[in-house]
Amino acid sequence: MRIAVTGSIATDHLMTFPGRFADQLIADKLHKVSLSFLVSDLEIRRGGVAANIAFGLGCLGLEPLLVGTVGSDFADYRRWLEEHGVDTSMVRESTKFHTARFVGTTDADLNQIASFYPGAMSEDVSLDLSALSGVADLVLIGAGDPAAMASLTKQCRETQIPFAADTSQQLAVLAGDQIRDLVTGAAYLFSNEYEASLTEHKTGWSAADVISRVGVRVTTLGANGTRVDQRGEPPVLVGPVKDVHPADPTGTGDAFRAGFLAGVAWGLSLERSAQLGNLLAVHALETTGPQDYTLKSAELLTRCAASYGQDAAEELGKHVN
Repeated sequence: MRIAVTGSIATDHLMTFPGRFADQLIADKLHKVSLSFLVSDLEIRRGGVAANIAFGLGCLGLEPLLVGTVGSDFADYRRWLEEHGVDTSMVRESTKFHTARFVGTTDADLNQIASFYPGAMSEDVSLDLSALSGVADLVLIGAGDPAAMASLTKQCRETQIPFAADTSQQLAVLAGDQIRDLVTGAAYLFSNEYEASLTEHKTGWSAADVISRVGVRVTTLGANGTRVDQRGEPPVLVGPVKDVHPADPTGTGDAFRAGFLAGVAWGLSLERSAQLGNLLAVHALETTGPQDYTLKSAELLTRCAASYGQDAAEELGKHVN
């Protein structure tokens, strides 16, 4: 199964605030916030949801096809991705803009305040997916330029290429009708628990309405694991990985998507796919930087056995190497 991944390709600037954001916010002054946080460190890392997901898929041996727009400053990043099994032949270079930038600050409670500069990503609206017909079995439409997300979704429908919807960070700026268009007909819909509620709030749909419009709805629940819903079927509830030592949350959801889609590509059950998603997500969570984890199959399978049982580890062991 060949998976193409669209969405943001960016450089992440990750900072740590040793205090708590909540201690700096005054309830009756939130309409006039003016704050500066003195951070303790700065890490500059490769990121962007599409690149993060493609990286995870590449580490698992899936050879994903990354689709997007970058700046002329992308050469080293391109080499890195290709070294980790990502096909970048459909990543085009802008002649006007730098590669997108993500700037995020995480506090002691792992809450995060972030900003995103789209840069070259703003040209994704001109991307053409016609070359993927007969090549890609699934296109993940990740968070990126909203107009590009709409265009790419429309192209998937027109060319009858199955697509996965991952609106995530862009839910804040998308209107209800835009979200309804991006979600309807998706083979898979990914979101975290808050994003799932926001999707329902903005669209006016109930949870059952959302499930009726997609093939599979996947909702990550943080420390509580994952829920997978499918119309006419009981929900699949997968618990969290045990004994986790968090370092930085950036890219955790992207790693989950990579693991889950790898399971789908290998023909595994939704339960196994969610377990693999959780396991890969922990790799990102325990590392600073969304593409700085090292995937060691023996360690992954040991943690799988401890969290989900030996049968799960043996089944994943047939594919993870």
